[in-house]
Amino acid sequence: MNKVFDRYASILFLLLGIGFMWKSTEISAAAYGSTVGPNIFPFALGALLVILSLRLFYEVLKAKDSGRREGKLDYKRFLIIFAAAFLYAFFLETIGYLIGTFLFLLISFQVLERGKWIKSILISGLFSAGVYIIFVVILEGSMPGFPSWLS
Repeated sequence: MNKVFDRYASILFLLLGIGFMWKSTEISAAAYGSTVGPNIFPFALGALLVILSLRLFYEVLKAKDSGRREGKLDYKRFLIIFAAAFLYAFFLETIGYLIGTFLFLLISFQVLERGKWIKSILISGLFSAGVYIIFVVILEGSMPGFPSWLS
């Protein structure tokens, strides 16, 4: 555990989670007559990110200093994924859940494990479509599936 990095990361994730929750309130509450609107999922993700970032901050505070220095920090990867998450939250309603989630996951997987394109595309596509089908078809909720300019 790198206490300095984890402390700053927890603060950034806390702000990102608050941003998710804030921007999700701008999405229409219930479209198409559904009681479960498209704002629920991003709001829940933001709330989960806030809770996990608070947990990380708490863990950093209670951790004892081991006295040894960890390996070099990879700020470039962190910043790319952070920027992708911010853009995902910002453009979710404009580009829709399916395209936005697919692109966010694809970028994140390629940053973490470069070169495995088929695996990244399959997981990103199946996860995006699977969550959309479960939420919209099975639970009869509503999400911004595809952008209006595409359909």
